[in-house]
Amino acid sequence: MTQQRQEEGRPHCAQRTTIREEKLRASLTRRLNCIEGQVRGIRGMVEKDAYCDDILNQVAAARAALTAIAKLVLQNHIHGCLVDKIRKGEDEVVDELIATISKLL
Repeated sequence: MTQQRQEEGRPHCAQRTTIREEKLRASLTRRLNCIEGQVRGIRGMVEKDAYCDDILNQVAAARAALTAIAKLVLQNHIHGCLVDKIRKGEDEVVDELIATISKLL
């Protein structure tokens, strides 16, 4: 990351990769590890024939956790990657954003 980008606290996007701040990367990784544990727990509940409603509650919790991660990544993407591209006149990124949001909905 360039010194200016580090000072701005914004990601650097190039060639379909994003260099994220360590704090964000650590947060996303920690959350994903928790979700991975939740999914393993759900599998265990299925294997032990747990009550359907209990399984569905855990699925809803895992889905909510994934949605929270998606919101963080989307926020980072908009504030960093997309703002930079729009400032450079690359307005087609708006179509990319619309397609991405459509996938999330």
